[in-house]
Amino acid sequence: MADHSTIEWTDATWNPITGCAVVSPGCTNCYAMKLAGTRLKHHPSRQGLTRDTKAGPVWNGEVRLKEDWLAQPLQWKRPRHIFVCAHGDLFAEQVPDAWIMRVLFVMGQAPQHIFQVLTKRPERMRAFFRKWADMKPASIDDLCTAQKPDEVRKLYDCGRGHLFADMLESMGTPPPGCAYPLFDWMGGMANWPDALPNVWLGVSVEDQTRADERIPFLLDTPAAVRWISAEPLLEHVDLLALRKNGEVHTDALTRYYNLAGQRVNATIDWVVAGGESGPDARPMHPDWPLSLRDQCAASDTPFFFKQWGNWMPAPWKLAREEGESDTAYKSRSDAIAATHAIHTFHGHPVELAHRPWSVERAPEPPEAFAGIRASHKASAGRMLDGALHDAMPRRRAAP
Repeated sequence: MADHSTIEWTDATWNPITGCAVVSPGCTNCYAMKLAGTRLKHHPSRQGLTRDTKAGPVWNGEVRLKEDWLAQPLQWKRPRHIFVCAHGDLFAEQVPDAWIMRVLFVMGQAPQHIFQVLTKRPERMRAFFRKWADMKPASIDDLCTAQKPDEVRKLYDCGRGHLFADMLESMGTPPPGCAYPLFDWMGGMANWPDALPNVWLGVSVEDQTRADERIPFLLDTPAAVRWISAEPLLEHVDLLALRKNGEVHTDALTRYYNLAGQRVNATIDWVVAGGESGPDARPMHPDWPLSLRDQCAASDTPFFFKQWGNWMPAPWKLAREEGESDTAYKSRSDAIAATHAIHTFHGHPVELAHRPWSVERAPEPPEAFAGIRASHKASAGRMLDGALHDAMPRRRAAP
């Protein structure tokens, strides 16, 4: 865990659960996976969570709960944005419901913080929070008996929260009239997402396939704030026209039809995009983040550009006309650059400023990008089309 994170869109990371499994192309160069199998392979929080392959360490599917890290956010008094499980997935298949509840309980006891949850398993996240939103228990006993999974029943029936004894002790005296803060809070979970307005739920969408698959589940999940992380961005992603069985069925930024075809008032509240970093990073064409920027601008959705990564746009240079003076050439170049967003794509200028990105898909780009050059994350920076994009989501009440 780190109280001061270098991830641009957060302030700190918190890893009460570590370990994961590879599920999609975005996992290929996962920094947490590589770290767990190299520098941290003998650390108690990572030991035995990866297997060695010719391509390097790979998650083996095992997960671990770090009991001594659970209460860490309670010790941070200054409000922070906290990325939850940066070295795992809170909703990984092997993570018991009881572990998730313990993590959520800490979030509920630290309302000064914003907790940013990111998953590649939106189906499970939706199912987990839906059961809370759909429950209206009259008492704690109703809440206990309504649950079926053994792990959750064990959590409720274990003697009024002794699993949380150390955590509760570290929190000090319970509030007046609250003999069992854990159970009072669990009763309030029936009012999810109002019970935890400081929790932002998000999904990773590295390509169009993952966007089409994952975002509808996120939009059908009760949440105070919903967001997506398009990093590493591996192709053009159209959020305005998600498809199912080849047909457009969801506009994730302005309107939404849920999995049953019913229209609901749910949209994405924040979009983060970025290129891949590291020695094996795959390139991101400038069209892709610029498209997301334009989609967000058209729908008034906050957009955050995290990084170019280890690739960046090659400088655009206007061809000089025969006999053209230096002054005339500079004036013509400045005039074009001031009115258009121009990058090179296979050696040819490409104007990006007014390209429509609604329902029609952009053509798939070639494998090699003549307008992209290898760089380093620090050198490539975070400027997109000459500007920084650091917008954060507004808190919005969920339906």
